[in-house]
Amino acid sequence: MLDIIETTEGIIFNIRVLPRSSRSGVAGIRNGALKIKITAPALEGRANEACIAFLADLFGVPRKSVSILGGLKSKNKRVFVAGLTRAAMEPMTGKL
Repeated sequence: MLDIIETTEGIIFNIRVLPRSSRSGVAGIRNGALKIKITAPALEGRANEACIAFLADLFGVPRKSVSILGGLKSKNKRVFVAGLTRAAMEPMTGKL
């Protein structure tokens, strides 16, 4: 199960990034974190930018609504999505 913290501004959750994958997509949930495959390499912040773009598209929010709170240089990251609620996110991740 995905660990989600809901605030008045949005939600916070953990992701596990798998850079240099053959294609981008959600790969399931591991240890309370959403596993995300990204085609971008983990060089010069490219994977972080790809994560932000992917999550914005996945949740239907602008890119500026997604920010990485922690783990900029790690595969394990803490992410904030402004304007999204737990109720709106759970149907998207409940199928995993």
